[in-house]
Parts: sequence; C-alpha cells; structure tokens
Amino acid sequence: MLGIVSVQIGAGLAKNLFAQLSPTAVVFLRIAAGTLVLVAFVRPRIRGLSWQSIGIGAAFGAILALMNLSFYEALARLPIGIAVAIEFMGPLGVAVAASRRRLDLLWVTLAATGIVLLAPWGDAANADWVGIAFAAGAGVCWGAYILLSASVGQRFPGTSGLAFAMIIGTLVVAPPGIISGGAGLLDPMILLIGLGVGLLSSVIPYSLELEALRKMPKRVFGILMSLEPAVAALVGLVVLGEILHLREWAAIGCVVVASVGAARSG
Repeated sequence: MLGIVSVQIGAGLAKNLFAQLSPTAVVFLRIAAGTLVLVAFVRPRIRGLSWQSIGIGAAFGAILALMNLSFYEALARLPIGIAVAIEFMGPLGVAVAASRRRLDLLWVTLAATGIVLLAPWGDAANADWVGIAFAAGAGVCWGAYILLSASVGQRFPGTSGLAFAMIIGTLVVAPPGIISGGAGLLDPMILLIGLGVGLLSSVIPYSLELEALRKMPKRVFGILMSLEPAVAALVGLVVLGEILHLREWAAIGCVVVASVGAARSG
C-alpha cells in the first residue's frame, strides 16, 4: 500500500516537470536519482551468483527502464487516470494467468470492472493514440516486472538485486535522457525535484514491492495492484487538479473490495 501511494505521488510530481523537461529526461532523473540514493546504502552483490541470475537481474533493470519510459511518454499525452488504467492491463493479465480457483476470477472480474469505471473511455476516443500505445507498452512491461521481481527477490540477497537492476536501468535510459534533457538537467531546482521523484517513484516503492513479493503469491500481488488506478485518480485530484465523479468513486469501491477479497482468499 505504501509503495502504491508513493509511486503515484511521484508520477504526479513528475508530470509537473514536463513543462521544463522531456518525459525521457524526467525518467533519467528519476532512475538516476533513485540509483544514487539506493547504492549509497546498498552495494549490489553479484559475487557467487550464476550468470543466469545476473542475466535475470539485468533483464529486470532493462524492464524497469522501458516501463518508466513508456509510462512517462503516455503520461505526457494522456490524463493520469486513463494512462494508469490502460497500463494496468499488465498486472491484471498476470493475475488472470496465475489464477487457479473460481473465486479468484471473481476478484479479478471485480477489479476489472473498477478499472473500466475509472477510465473515461468516452474521452479516450479523442485521446492521443500514440499515448495509448505507450500506456499499453508500459502495461506489458509492468506484467514482466512482476514476474521478474519475484525471481530477483529469490536470487539476490536483500535489496542488492534492486540496486543492481537500478544501475542497469540508469545505463539504459542515460543516453536518450541526457540528449533530450540538455542544459535543463543542470538546474538545481529541477535536480532537487528529480531527487524527490526518484525516491517516491523508484527507491521506496520498488524496495517495498520486492519485500511484498517475498511474502505473497504473485497472483495476490497482481490483484492488490488494482489499487493503482484508484490512487492515481486521487493523486490526480490533489496534485493535478483532476475532479473525481460518481463513476470514479464507484470504481474505487470495486477495486478496494477486490483487493480485500484477494488478500483474504490468498
């Protein structure tokens, strides 16, 4: 829950930076700042690990970079509620694929109903289709992130796997981020905000999610992530001035009930 709230507040702050920097440059700030903070406290430990484990950690880092790049490009073109709802196809797909009982399908269906209610699909018809494509790509990466997170958590001790993945992610996003950001990346105020975005959007939520995935099945984790669209709508209200309507409140009720049901059955 703390990870969900943290990442959405970070996304809201990041969207406010798009007036000064490109989405790719903001992603670079986010991941680089998160990496610096995390590596200051956690040293990646790869000694003694197999090449397969190192490869999985590197793949995790690449997916983190691609997921963030795709989502921020979508966020620059779509309202945050639409972007998060489309992106959520990824974790919802993981939840459906991992389901083994009919009761689990009920919670997935209820969560999906909440997503449909939350997303203003009527407005999406006039939205930027490039943004919708980026959001869908972010959803695919999010599903892969869930699966790779569990594997990294099992293969790397503590949060060293996350630190290693963040370094890889920084290397992946650095070239396009630095080129598109240019001199704007040297502004002290932007750097300070970027540090805050990195903490809220990367270090805090990823650390918490890795620990959560060590303690719960992936299917339960996937359904609990259904709270993301609801929290995004609330952050949109508080940070970005987006107004919630009755349909959005109904959606919040659906996803909360689905999450509670999934946690109880899990």
